[in-house]
Amino acid sequence: MKVLRSSAILALAAGLSAPLVHAQVSSPQLADVLKKLDAAAANFHNAQAEVSYDNYTRVVRDHTINTGSIYIERSSKSQEMGAVFFNLGPDNKPEKSPAKILVYDGNTLQIYTPGTNQNDIFKAGANQAKYESFLTLGFGGSGSDLVKSWTIQDQGPETLSDGTQQIKTEKLDLVSKDDSVRNLYTHVTIWVDPVRGLSLKQIFYEPNGDSRTTTYSKIRLNKKINTGPYEISKDAQRILH
Repeated sequence: MKVLRSSAILALAAGLSAPLVHAQVSSPQLADVLKKLDAAAANFHNAQAEVSYDNYTRVVRDHTINTGSIYIERSSKSQEMGAVFFNLGPDNKPEKSPAKILVYDGNTLQIYTPGTNQNDIFKAGANQAKYESFLTLGFGGSGSDLVKSWTIQDQGPETLSDGTQQIKTEKLDLVSKDDSVRNLYTHVTIWVDPVRGLSLKQIFYEPNGDSRTTTYSKIRLNKKINTGPYEISKDAQRILH
């Protein structure tokens, strides 16, 4: 599953080429969006959502779709996440058994493959800031966090559906300030709801022309999290990396 190969380790969810450089665009509109994100982050505790990934491979012009769910839980001391991904079967419906389960506790990223009962374990270590800069793109990241990690170009407002209602979002194009991240993704476009501090859509662009489009729906904000779907088998084979 391409999304997990290229980005789960670095982007939690994560190529070699010269980076694409965008200039930081400063505008009253962007300043207002960042201010709203700061306010939303102060009230953010957790979120859970359904998620769909459209993985595009340019060389063969092929789209692979994965579906699943994700949750993010943040406090002043830690940031946690869980994600479960399903491949689509011949009937174009999610298979019964997950293809991958990801769990991140602020220190360790676990990537569990039920089919092989293998649990790959990565210590965040020096990559912790990189991991969490990607997490903040989805849920609860402040405007200050965004500016620290990304050069931002505001591309204006756009209305999207979150599966239940139409939401006014701001379309932001981001270039990482970290060279190693730019080697993975030349830039990332997000559609963010600044009032709630949530991304409804993200597109990650790779140097080789591949891309991954992520859409979130049925987002539950600051509700009790059901962690059952993200549990990793206790008898899984643990592989330390």
